[in-house]
Amino acid sequence: MASHIQKFKIALCQLLVTSDKERNIARARELIEDAALKGSKLIVLPEMWNCPLSLQNLSKYAEDIDAQDSPSISMLSEVAACHEITIIGGSIPEKANGQLFNTCCVLGPDGQVKAKHRKVRIYYFFPSDSEIKKTGDTTFRESDTLTAGDTPTIVDTADVGSIGIGICHDIRFPELAMLYRSRGAHLICYPGAFNMSTGELLWELMQRSRAVDNQLFVATCSPARNPNAESDYMIWGHSSLVGPFGDMIATTGHDEATVAGEIDYSMIHSRRENLSLAEQRRGVIYKTVDVLGQIA
Repeated sequence: MASHIQKFKIALCQLLVTSDKERNIARARELIEDAALKGSKLIVLPEMWNCPLSLQNLSKYAEDIDAQDSPSISMLSEVAACHEITIIGGSIPEKANGQLFNTCCVLGPDGQVKAKHRKVRIYYFFPSDSEIKKTGDTTFRESDTLTAGDTPTIVDTADVGSIGIGICHDIRFPELAMLYRSRGAHLICYPGAFNMSTGELLWELMQRSRAVDNQLFVATCSPARNPNAESDYMIWGHSSLVGPFGDMIATTGHDEATVAGEIDYSMIHSRRENLSLAEQRRGVIYKTVDVLGQIA
């Protein structure tokens, strides 16, 4: 971590997503600008913030992110440069080489795309009859529409430290978070949209687990719950910031809201000094190998 980075303010923009893409982009701009004016240096958007999470309709909202005319990324670039902030751009449907990806772009204070993360784990959910009756959740299989990415993504910044990126279902797998820690991440951001069943049971648990296991910060950002959404997929919400000891620093409910909190990277050093998990891993008994970070 750069020696001058210690504390900064992060904002999680839990946007109410509608079927009107232009409205979603304009509203996201409003929330980002408001958070920037209130002092946030890092701003996170939700998974699928420019369109509803409806698998059969994602292709009509998809963008070629590498093109100069990508409306969603162009807006993020402009706002990031105007306010000199870093934006974790949630995710949008990306079309590339005849395939559809669930993709997060990270924009730097100069407005340039610093990284692009394609969701690594493609989610499928087959609820039981009791879950359907309780929550209204239905079968949801992303593999019918989306292609999985195959590359972990970590971004080194001058102003907000080293950040690992995961999208939604990626949070369920501790190996990715371990890899990010080994490569020097101070924060992992997971734009996500858990449903009602998995949200109630696992959303907070997964965030706190990844933070505690790796003694770093975890930030999540979900879309707001929209009972009038065109999709049967009902979203849990509850965007949160979790500290390196599993402490809930900031969180929100399921309605549209921006929640902000302070990240203090000195807490990472303090927690790891008090309880050195890395020195206790005992690689002789088991090994998890990362050719770059040398996890053992």
